[in-house]
Amino acid sequence: MHLVADAIVLSVRAHGEHGAVVRAFTRESGVWPGYVRGGHSRRLRPLLQPANLVRAEWRARTDEQLPALTVELIHSRAPMYAEALPTAALEWLAALTAAALPEAQAYPRLHDALSGVLDAVEAAPSAKGWAGALARYELLLLAELGFGLDLSACVATGVIDDLAFVSPKSGAAVSRVAASGYEARLLRLPRFLVDGGEAGWDEVADALAITGHFLERDVLVDRRREAMAARDRLVDRLKRAVA
Repeated sequence: MHLVADAIVLSVRAHGEHGAVVRAFTRESGVWPGYVRGGHSRRLRPLLQPANLVRAEWRARTDEQLPALTVELIHSRAPMYAEALPTAALEWLAALTAAALPEAQAYPRLHDALSGVLDAVEAAPSAKGWAGALARYELLLLAELGFGLDLSACVATGVIDDLAFVSPKSGAAVSRVAASGYEARLLRLPRFLVDGGEAGWDEVADALAITGHFLERDVLVDRRREAMAARDRLVDRLKRAVA
């Protein structure tokens, strides 16, 4: 097995005294793990920061063997880790992608979207320019894994106008009229998830409530549930930023 590709670093786990097992996300080949000799050393740790873009080379004698991985830094996002809110965003995006995606399966749309959100976080650390994009990324990830929400029409009436809620059971949109009397049982649907417009803070909060519900129910289950702690930290930071 031999693979060379640009990749986004997702996770780094110490292995042995100085090595590390790294998972990185390529556009054409998906997520791949690899053993980096000296990956836990002072020299390589800055290169292997989650969200960094690297030129990665995996080598293994057999498909069953954990590949040896070498990396060259293309773009570092390490400066973002000096600020609490961007740190929380980068940690969550990397943790979510690492926990949710199966290995060695290509998700080019998701890779492009992740690159875009990471660039947005880097360009606007205050979150105003990327919080909505982060919610859209979570929505896309759900869809790519087969848990997509149907926000095209009301599940009860079939109308496509005045969609205001999402059913927490079916993941389908519900119109304001059809939701009458049941609003407390439904999730509020922000318009920007439907029409792609700008998102205010309240709408971002509603969007994250929707995606968080379905991520926790359908994707981050069993041992992968631990990744939700990173999301909790991010949501808490966003609330503080708004306050």
